[in-house]
Amino acid sequence: MTDPIAQWHEIVRNRDADQLRALLHTDVVFQSPAMHTPQVGVAKTQQYLLAALAVLGPAQFRYEREWRGAQSAVLEFTAQIDGIAINGVDLIDWDTDGRITRFTVMVRPLKALQTLVAHMGAQLTAPPSAQP
Repeated sequence: MTDPIAQWHEIVRNRDADQLRALLHTDVVFQSPAMHTPQVGVAKTQQYLLAALAVLGPAQFRYEREWRGAQSAVLEFTAQIDGIAINGVDLIDWDTDGRITRFTVMVRPLKALQTLVAHMGAQLTAPPSAQP
C-alpha cells in the first residue's frame, strides 16, 4: 500500500485533480466547519478539496505538524488570507487499500473561518474557466 499521506502532500504541491480522484474512496465523506452536513462521494469531496487548495494557495499554506495512527492522521496547517492568520487541522482516515474514506477539516479562529468561508464560496461559484 502506498502511503496516502505522502500522496496527499504530493497533491497539495501539484494540485493534480486526477491524482486526488484516485486517492479518494468512492464513498468518501468530507466534513467542514462551514457546512452543517457531511458531503459524500468523490465528486463533492474533490470539488471542496481542490477549491480549498486554490483559495489557500501554495505560498500561504503550510503543514506544520502531523500525528499518525495505523489508518488515520492529523495534519496541522497554517495559512493566511487577506492578512488573517488561519490555523487548522485535517483529520484523514483511509482504508486498507490506502484510499481516503473520511476527510474532516477544522479551522480556527472564528475570523479565519469566516474569511475562509467567504473565499471558498466565491471559488466554488466561479465559472469553471476562472478556476485553476
